[in-house]
Amino acid sequence: MQYEQPASLPKPDQLSGAHCARVARHISTKIQEAGGQISFAEFMHEALYSNGLGYYSAGSIKFGRDGDFITAPEVSAVFGRVLARQCAEVLAEVDSGEILEFGAGSGKLAIDILSVLEEQGMLPVAYNIFEISPDLVERQKNRLQAELPHLVERVRWLSVIPINFEGVIIANEVLDALPVERFVRRESGIFQMLVSLSGDTFVWAETEAPEQLAIAVASIESEIAEPLPLGYRSEVCFASSTWIAELAECLRYGAVFLFDYGVSQREYYAPDRDDGWLRCHYRHHVHNDPLILPGIQDLTVWIDFSSVASAAVAGGLNILGYQTQSQFLMGGGLEIEMQGFTDLPVMQQLELSSQIKTLTLPGEMGENFKCMALGRGDITLPSAFKFADRTQTL
Repeated sequence: MQYEQPASLPKPDQLSGAHCARVARHISTKIQEAGGQISFAEFMHEALYSNGLGYYSAGSIKFGRDGDFITAPEVSAVFGRVLARQCAEVLAEVDSGEILEFGAGSGKLAIDILSVLEEQGMLPVAYNIFEISPDLVERQKNRLQAELPHLVERVRWLSVIPINFEGVIIANEVLDALPVERFVRRESGIFQMLVSLSGDTFVWAETEAPEQLAIAVASIESEIAEPLPLGYRSEVCFASSTWIAELAECLRYGAVFLFDYGVSQREYYAPDRDDGWLRCHYRHHVHNDPLILPGIQDLTVWIDFSSVASAAVAGGLNILGYQTQSQFLMGGGLEIEMQGFTDLPVMQQLELSSQIKTLTLPGEMGENFKCMALGRGDITLPSAFKFADRTQTL
């Protein structure tokens, strides 16, 4: 495949370039078999999850400074330690409660949470990890064995979402990686954005939106009480509603903590967001061309938390709270984690201070990342949400 790569992006090394070419050939075949074009949702699925080829299915370093992006648990153990305190509050109300983490990444968050819960004498009966990437499962097992060998027997890897689950469910940056449909408003109506081929290059194409997408956009326009401008492009994530419905079926009693970058529906479809919220991450460079570097760059989309809330309520879950990551950390025990700060060596003080700024400042992760807590049963409101709550903005 040929494509014009932005000069600002680093060039893939030989192995990455070869893998990218294999993924591109695979997607090209899919396009040809489909008659010349596929939906963007299908393109995104194949680029990220195609068996043995997709970004999250093939072996490569994705997290941390040597990967393509850094998640909150990788920034600082403080994130996981504060979350662990919230988990402990829920587990205190659940007999024989467990934890279920979706997409555990490098395993860092699981390690931080288990470490704190062990300190507090609140270890769950089991720490379950639902992970679709065999490569990441292996890395998680190796890291847990190296750092918490005495607790490895408490960790289980699942290939099927459980039912009648009781305890805490955690999903950090999971929703943003679900495939989305892209659309554009034209004078004659809503059009679905497709991916086609021009020679050996992936290109955009359009077709009249199928009924599900047209209805979804009409519903959005009704909710925001105004039509989207002509030429307006954005996304709809049908997969997120499906996934939330699966969570609702899974959870019998307990709480769910969702962390991701996102906004309310009114903010999501604001007039000035006329090219949507789709972003690409490659070696810590962010750009907006999802049709290049298939299989070796991450494709993510900000979350419409209003639609997530609607799906949760439809599934019988309660909205316990919605707030920024900064508010969650400050309300959930950040001050406890900072005790003894002045006793640290100066270099450690500077490092920890930098980490906290990244997690909490508005220009970093603090404002863009949100936490939504969902619950089923008579669960006491987690203390972090007593500090602040933005549910009324959804």
